[in-house]
Amino acid sequence: MTDAAVTDMAGTAEHLIKRKRLIAFAVPGVLLAYFVYIFFAFDIAGLYKRAQPENALILAADTWSHKVHVNRSHRDGGIEISYEGERKGRYPEGQRPDWVIEQGDTTVIDLGDGYEVRFLPDNASEFDVPGYGTIEAQFDGTRVVTNLGDAPPDWVNASRNRVSITTEGGRLTVTRSKSEVFNYFPGWELFWFTIDSPYYGHGVFEILFGPQLDPNRGNLAGAAYDFWNNGMWRHGDVFWAIGETILMAFLGTFGAAMVALPLSFLAAKRFAPFAAIRFAMRRIFDFVRGVDALIWTIVLSRAFGPGPLTGALAILVTDTGTFGKIFSEALENVDERQIEGVASTGAKPLQRYRFGVIPQIVPILLSQVLYFLESNTRSATIIGAITGGGIGLLITQAIQTQKDWEEVAYYIILIIIMVIFMDWFSGWLRRKLIKGDAEH
Repeated sequence: MTDAAVTDMAGTAEHLIKRKRLIAFAVPGVLLAYFVYIFFAFDIAGLYKRAQPENALILAADTWSHKVHVNRSHRDGGIEISYEGERKGRYPEGQRPDWVIEQGDTTVIDLGDGYEVRFLPDNASEFDVPGYGTIEAQFDGTRVVTNLGDAPPDWVNASRNRVSITTEGGRLTVTRSKSEVFNYFPGWELFWFTIDSPYYGHGVFEILFGPQLDPNRGNLAGAAYDFWNNGMWRHGDVFWAIGETILMAFLGTFGAAMVALPLSFLAAKRFAPFAAIRFAMRRIFDFVRGVDALIWTIVLSRAFGPGPLTGALAILVTDTGTFGKIFSEALENVDERQIEGVASTGAKPLQRYRFGVIPQIVPILLSQVLYFLESNTRSATIIGAITGGGIGLLITQAIQTQKDWEEVAYYIILIIIMVIFMDWFSGWLRRKLIKGDAEH
């Protein structure tokens, strides 16, 4: 090897080393610059200042607990006690929990651990807060006045028309129309039966083996009916909505597969000799799958109105483009010998496609369709929130109320169970249809 060749190799090696060093410093520098850009573009500092972790903690607590509302009207002084402030969860007349005590004209609400609220005459309220003292609030006919002064603590939100006191023991809200106490308890109360059900407060063993609780119904049939028609948790409506969500995904996915399969032949070079037809069909596939399903949902809901069928159509339109591309690519790679073998029997063109082409792409077709069925089950939840169908509608309604977060948690758990089931079912069906039963 000549000296010139050695020098050239040394120069090349030095150049490679310098380039690797440059890349080693440039990549972290680019990433750092990108993170700095994100910090200012997304206003991370402002987001940190605006953050209210206590609200997140309240929301998290609401997902696994329930509130009992004690409501005193400022118009007539009447006291109402109900679960989550709903009429369907109201305590019957003359029935009150033991922590709500009548003492003459005063209603005492013992929240435990030293926290106590007293509803006094003349729309006045007192809240004993351990470590702070007694907070007084009263609606005097024009505004809500307190003894908090000009610098209330952080856990008190006070204005002319509303005072909200949030503590670990409970919450008191005084407005122009009412005074309301929220007392928190763990668990999902009234999940099985509402208060007006004869089975409320009775355990499973007592319902199954105890005496008849309703003279007109058997315990098992009556309990099943009251559970299914629970006015607070609406189990019947919820499971119907789950069925609508699965049906949206099923109709949209398999409808798209049925539409895309014949159209994919027009996009495959082997089966569509005219380039103009192939180009037009591929651009149509690109268009329908390039527009997100949520956009199609909005467009179709304006055309056909809200409902689960509109959601199924949105999934069908989007997946038609995706399946058309996948199926046409599969058609490009079919084995020509199998088609020639079918043709040698004297089969007509349609018979060649049926017996020489379709069997080759069936594994790909089924695999992709079943995978998209599983994926669209999740998508149908969001689509249902827009079109007004399925479990998506119920979860949107529960979120909009800003108080039924335990119902939101219930719906999310059901959605997770539904997705897990669809994942298992699609995997099982895929193995059965494509690979066959391994045991045989």
